[in-house]
Amino acid sequence: MVARLALAALFGSVVGLERERLLWAAGLRTHMLVCVGSCLIMLVSAFGFADVLGTKNVVLDPSRIAAQVVSGIGFLGAGTILLRGEVVKGLTTAASLWGVAAIGLAVGAGLYVPALATTALVVGILAGVKPFEERWRDRMRTHTLRLTVRRGTLSIDTLNGVTGARASRVRQFTVRPAEDPACEEVTVEFVRLSRTSVETIARQLRELPNVISVETVAG
Repeated sequence: MVARLALAALFGSVVGLERERLLWAAGLRTHMLVCVGSCLIMLVSAFGFADVLGTKNVVLDPSRIAAQVVSGIGFLGAGTILLRGEVVKGLTTAASLWGVAAIGLAVGAGLYVPALATTALVVGILAGVKPFEERWRDRMRTHTLRLTVRRGTLSIDTLNGVTGARASRVRQFTVRPAEDPACEEVTVEFVRLSRTSVETIARQLRELPNVISVETVAG
């Protein structure tokens, strides 16, 4: 049993180190404590009632105690989310706490291979998938270009000529009068286009002779 508790602490520390690296509130110690605690609860569920199970007229379901971890860990997970104030953050950390609780239960039950595999998967998801997630979010984010041009010199056809194959990513093209009567303010909104591509388009637009200024605004 002590070996199982130590193994749960080890698995929890592996996940906790990844969260600690990003300086989240629930870091190394929190994940270790959750994993060890859930392991102990599973041990209590599995072996803590052995002396009364054989008693006449006593019927117990030890799994009910371990099952409370699944719902009880939500309290700690909610704390990592609400701690961020008005901005909803910490969802991934809350999910990792829920995951290490499950790992602890598995270790307490003696399911070492599934616990090890889950630890590897959780760390892989937290550390390995994040770059792809951020890249995808960057591509899905809306980007806006605000231009000041000489009146009547920038049309949608001119913009399509500059953007080329990216012309289909233009969601909105708006032209309005500027404070200078000789100029216009043009707003171009792109969707599902990376920041790098938008900056490339902005650089190409700045090279046009009638474009006075180009400002990039991330959505």
